[in-house]
Amino acid sequence: MNILVVGDVVGKPGRTVITEFCKKKREELNIDAIIVNGENMSGGSGITKAAFEELLDSGVDVVTTGDHIWKKTETQRFINDFPQLVRPANYPIGSPGNGSYVFEVKGINKPVGVINLLGRVFMSPMDCPFLAVKRELEKLKRETNIIVVDFHAEATSEKVAMGWYLDGEVSLVFGTHTHVPTADETVLPKGTAYITDLGMTGPHDSVIGRDKAIIIERFITSLPKKYEVAKDDVRLNGALVSINEQTGKALKIERICWKI
Repeated sequence: MNILVVGDVVGKPGRTVITEFCKKKREELNIDAIIVNGENMSGGSGITKAAFEELLDSGVDVVTTGDHIWKKTETQRFINDFPQLVRPANYPIGSPGNGSYVFEVKGINKPVGVINLLGRVFMSPMDCPFLAVKRELEKLKRETNIIVVDFHAEATSEKVAMGWYLDGEVSLVFGTHTHVPTADETVLPKGTAYITDLGMTGPHDSVIGRDKAIIIERFITSLPKKYEVAKDDVRLNGALVSINEQTGKALKIERICWKI
C-alpha cells in the first residue's frame, strides 16, 4: 500500500496544487490513500467547510490539523459531521471532533487508522501527547494494523522522541507545523517510517506561506500587521510511504516536492 502524506496546506494556492497533483500524479505514483494536514487551508489559518470539502473532492481521504484548527469558528459547528477531519487527540476532553479516524482504502479493502497529536514544547499548554497516543492506539489496533500519526509540533526533539516512542507500534510518524521540510526520512529499526517535518504545501515565494514584505515589516517594526497568503512558486511538499499490508510495517519512505 502506498500512502501520500502532505505537509501544511496554506490557503487557496495549497488547495489548488493538491488538486492538480491528484489529477496528474496519483495514478502514475500508484497512490492508494492521501492524508493532508489542512489547518491553514482557509486564508492561511483555520478551516472552512467549503475549503475542507474542496480537498475531499480532489481525492484527499483524511485531513489532520493542529493548533490553528479553531481559528474559524464555523469549524466547531461542522467537525462532528465529518470524522475524516481529525483534530489533535490531546485537546481537552469534551472538545468537538475526534483525535483519530479509521477509513477503508478504496480498491484494497484495507482499513487505515490516523491519529493527530499536538506538541507541547514552545506551544500552548495541552494534555500529554505521549499518553494520548497510547489511548488512541488501544482503540485503533482493534480495527487495523496500519496506523499513521501526524505529530503537529514545534520542537524537533519532541518529534524525534515521538518517532522512537512509537517505533514498531505504528506504520508512520510524520511531523508538521514548521512549514520547513527536514531531510531525515527513514524507516526506524522496528518498522516505523519517520520524518520530522513534511514542510509546506502552498506558495514558497514567501515567509512560510505569507507575503514576504508584510512579515519582514512586522519583524522590523514589531507593529501588528494583517498577514496575507502569498501567491507564487506553489509547491506540494510531503512524503510517499510504502507499507506492507499484512504486517503494517513500513517498507520505504520518500520525500515528495512537486510544483505546478
